[in-house]
Formats: sequence, C-alpha cells, structure tokens
Amino acid sequence: MLFDRSIRFFGGFSLEKARISELDIFRGICILGVFCSHIYFDLAEFLGLELPLSHALTLLFQYGGILFVLLSGVCVTLGSHSVRRGLVVLGCGLLITAVTYGFGRLTGSSAAYVWFGVLHLLGICMLIYPLLRPLPTWALAVLGTLIVILGYWFETRTVSVPWLFPLGLLAPGFYSADYWPLFPHLGFFLLGVVLGRTVYRDKQPLLPQLQGKCRFLSLCGRHSLILYLIQQPLTMALLALFFPH
Repeated sequence: MLFDRSIRFFGGFSLEKARISELDIFRGICILGVFCSHIYFDLAEFLGLELPLSHALTLLFQYGGILFVLLSGVCVTLGSHSVRRGLVVLGCGLLITAVTYGFGRLTGSSAAYVWFGVLHLLGICMLIYPLLRPLPTWALAVLGTLIVILGYWFETRTVSVPWLFPLGLLAPGFYSADYWPLFPHLGFFLLGVVLGRTVYRDKQPLLPQLQGKCRFLSLCGRHSLILYLIQQPLTMALLALFFPH
C-alpha cells in the first residue's frame, strides 16, 4: 500500500483531493522527455544509431531534467510525508543500481551502470527537506543558489577519492549512465521549494484553465515513478526483440 501511494508522487505532491493539474502536466512532459533521451542513448550505445536531434529536443534533453527537479521541489511543499516518500524513491534508485550492475556483470558491459541517478537524487532531497524546512524562504534561495554555483564549479575539478561522486566530485574514469549529483541539483530542488512557498503559497493553480485537461500528460506526471522504473527495461527488451545481435 505504501509503494502504491508513493509511485504516484515522484515529486512528493500528494494532495489527492486538490491536485494542481498544471504540475502533473509539466511533470508528465518532463518524464516523456527523459524517456526520449533514454531511447536516444540506447539506440546510440547499443545499436550505433546516431539520430539527428531537432533544436526543441536538444533543449528538452539538456534542461528537461532540471525542470523536473525544480517541479519536485515545488511539489514537496504541497504534500506531506516527505521522509516516507524519500525512502521509497531512494530505495527504487538503489534497486536500479543493483539491476544495472547485475546486467553489466552478465553482459560484460558497464554502459548501463547507474551509480547515482535521478531517483537517488530525489530520494535524498526528500529526506533532507525536513531538516531545511525551518529555514526562511530567503535563506533557502541563497542556499540553493550557492549549491548550484558550487556544483558547476565541481564539474571543472577531479578528485582522487572515488566515493565522492554523490556530491558531484568525480575521480578519473568514473562513469554512470544516469548521473544526477547533489551539487548542483539539490540547489535546483531547493529553488523549487522557494517557488512552491511563494508562487503556490495558497496551494491554488496558476493556470486554472488546465484543471482536468491534458489527461494523458497528467496521468504520466502522476505515475512518473512507476513509468520511470518500467521504461528502461521495456526499451531494452524491445531493442533485443527487434534488433537481435
């Protein structure tokens, strides 16, 4: 029952009686963008197919994930039980690590390894949020901005300690097929919290005309966690079926 409730709230938003449709729709667009990027990666990595990308898809691949993290920060301010949901999402991330590691050992390829992906990130962000919730909104804005800046600075550095990768500090040779370090992405999550506290302070939609609309995208946004979990194995199975080696 816990998992069934949690899979619908990748971003932590659980106000069943008063869902804000625009957030579900935006999250649905983002999760579909993640799927497109995964499929593009799989075709290039496993079949050698380098498909041309439109300008719109390039932007979606580059910034759709950041928008998703921002939305998750917004949604965590509208829901409850952040720790419980964080444990579930983090557990799913660790499951993906175990599965991709096992797949890599069986196939002799490390191309699919996921050591610290978006589920690890969001799970830890949800666990950290209750500790930071007492801070005033301006302090969260400053902290989030500093984490973002520090995270991009980390990208210009390498370290000799291999286990600092969750922070964004990488040792030479590190690889993760899906990589979302806490720096800078915890910062984007906190900036999303700031938006949730300000823009959605009254827990009312900004675009009421979208309430109950775009049902497919809204459904994708609601069930983004379970969709994320099944998408990659399904894609891999279809590639193996239609493009056997």
